[in-house]
Amino acid sequence: MKPESKKFITTVGGRPMTFETGKLAAQAGGAVTVQFGDTVVFAAATMGNEPRLGQDFFPLTVEYEERMYAGGIIPGSFFRREGRPGTDAILVSRLTDRPLRPLFNKDIRNEVQVIMFSLSSDRENPLDVLAINAASCALMISDIPWGGPVGAVRVGHLNGEFILNPTYTEIEESDLDLRIAGTSDAILMVESGSDEIDEELMISALLFGHQAIQSIVETQTQMAKEVGKPKREVQLYSLDESLVEKVSSRAAAEINDSLDAPHSKHELQDAIDALRENVIVEYTDPENAEEIAQYKEAFEEAYKRVVRSRILDQGKRPDGRNLTEIRPIWCEVGVSPRAHGSGLFTRGETQVITLATLGTPKEAQEIDTLSPNDTKRYMHHYNFPPYSTGEVKMLRGQSRREIGHGALAERALLPVIPSEKDFPYTLRLVSEVLASNGSSSMASVCGSTLALMDTGVPIKAPVAGVAMGLIKEGDRHVVLTDIQGAEDHLGDMDFKVAGTTEGITALQMDIKIKGITAEIMRQALTQAREARLSILDKMLEVIPVPRPELRSFVPRITTIHVPIDKIGAIIGPGGKNIRALQEETNTKIDIDDDGTVYIAATDGVSEAAARERIEALTESAQVGHIYTGKVVRIADFGAFVQILPGLDGMVHISQLDTERVEKVEDVVKLGEELTVMVTAIDENGKIRLSRQAVLEGWTPEEALEHDKGGKSGGRPRSGGDRSSSGDRRNSRGYNDRNSNNRDRGPRR
Repeated sequence: MKPESKKFITTVGGRPMTFETGKLAAQAGGAVTVQFGDTVVFAAATMGNEPRLGQDFFPLTVEYEERMYAGGIIPGSFFRREGRPGTDAILVSRLTDRPLRPLFNKDIRNEVQVIMFSLSSDRENPLDVLAINAASCALMISDIPWGGPVGAVRVGHLNGEFILNPTYTEIEESDLDLRIAGTSDAILMVESGSDEIDEELMISALLFGHQAIQSIVETQTQMAKEVGKPKREVQLYSLDESLVEKVSSRAAAEINDSLDAPHSKHELQDAIDALRENVIVEYTDPENAEEIAQYKEAFEEAYKRVVRSRILDQGKRPDGRNLTEIRPIWCEVGVSPRAHGSGLFTRGETQVITLATLGTPKEAQEIDTLSPNDTKRYMHHYNFPPYSTGEVKMLRGQSRREIGHGALAERALLPVIPSEKDFPYTLRLVSEVLASNGSSSMASVCGSTLALMDTGVPIKAPVAGVAMGLIKEGDRHVVLTDIQGAEDHLGDMDFKVAGTTEGITALQMDIKIKGITAEIMRQALTQAREARLSILDKMLEVIPVPRPELRSFVPRITTIHVPIDKIGAIIGPGGKNIRALQEETNTKIDIDDDGTVYIAATDGVSEAAARERIEALTESAQVGHIYTGKVVRIADFGAFVQILPGLDGMVHISQLDTERVEKVEDVVKLGEELTVMVTAIDENGKIRLSRQAVLEGWTPEEALEHDKGGKSGGRPRSGGDRSSSGDRRNSRGYNDRNSNNRDRGPRR
């Protein structure tokens, strides 16, 4: 029997957003589809029946899978099916996870899994914010205990007005791309890229977006009331408060002593680890693993309370800084002799080196996603190796965190990257985290700016980034500037802000509590601006402006335009011509469909040689011009001469010499070079040539007059003695009379 579905509709930006449940995935805890335009996302949420024993954290997984059939596309992989999630899918998973996680009780140990995939894509409406709404709704109508709902929208800013859930086209034209998620009374997640907008405009956008999510939240609440399942009772694994008090009374004084003593990250960690071990030895049975685990968790809670109390009550941070103080900064450029550009940025115990590589447009990344964009010319990759935190771990490829941090840095710098028209290069930046004690993603933004300037990329403005933190207890809160690792781990917010002196280019907010207010965000943005300007000052002391020229190992790219119908001549059969051209001139050559040719060379000689070869390959015959070509075919009525690559013309037997010619072979042989003038090109492109015109020194008009379709006999009106006085050709090989019509000279 066909199941009965139920639809709930709300309006976002004047367009309907439809939630539907009851038709699909009846075995899941909760399953919905969300539709906006013709874009549809499916989500299912399910909880395990039994808790995962021995685990000290809430086991939540959120996965988004992009299905290419949603857009009527066959995957471009060898197997023609989707493989591991791509970058875009991973970013959507992270984007969805972040607003969901804070609303779960952290003491749940039953595994919860939320899976989403694209069901339809109109390639106009993005899928990411729909995924958040779908995941939230699936949780709301499921039997899973959760503190939602969450609503999510995208905010653009176009022609001075905010727009909700803009299309891909509108996003391209907008100076703001803000994704915001939250509950009815607080903001949970922010992800933004923007074109240097000021803090007040950003606050206005956040308020606008938060207001817009209200109808989405209300719709999900209504769905839960009408079709939602009763929430399941689950066992919670909360700490015994008396145990926490016991550990605190034993360890708090020593924790404070460790924090007060001058220390590095590892010195503090070693002291805390030693103290934890002492507490466990004193209070637990070494054979009782469960008891040991409880005391470990109690110690972590005691440590957390001490750190947070010191910040809230005394304004004392773990490393002794005041609340708005930035860690010491030092920078370098040109660290790598052969990389196209490099920037080293160190802030406290966090150090990142970014290396830049420039390539041709052909080296842009091809994108096989549901987005309408099929290439990407600017790429930012972020690597976080285990040695950066003094650890030893297996290297298993790029993590979701690394992908997310790379995307954030890319978004921060994108607004200042020159356009392809002004700077026809593909750019790849790689940020290597060498040491980490918090805010490595923002350090990668700073290092990338230095690397671009070192390369000589004419960026619009330098960009710096800083991570802001939050400690909040009840109505009391403190916003921290430039958080380090312990403050991130033990605090309530990681709010990353990047921008120029003029405004914000990127935001990302992760929180661990049930939302923050606009007032807190305003304070964080204000402090972040002050910090950003201070960091930029430090960076500009090292390199105040981009280098006036690209570094020596960077290929210089020049562009020329050729007729579209000549592209094939450059490429040649099976790419033969272009491969030979690149090998022989030591260049890289890319060709656009519009006839734009990019020549990349490390020296001017190679570039000039490639340009000359391309011009020769794409040149069109001109009436009156003189060419030296090879005889490629002989017929009774004349000889065919290749005057340009792939281009032949015919010399009629009457135009082969100054005297009457009885047989073509009496004058020319197959494979010989012959200097000829183009006398006519008919409407079909057939070219008539004359050797006699060259020998006699005729003007193009004279040559055309004498060559009447090869029927005039080929003798000049003044007789055949014009050449009897000797060779009338100049040093270029031709008569220079009316030389402006024959200025090309022979081509060899």
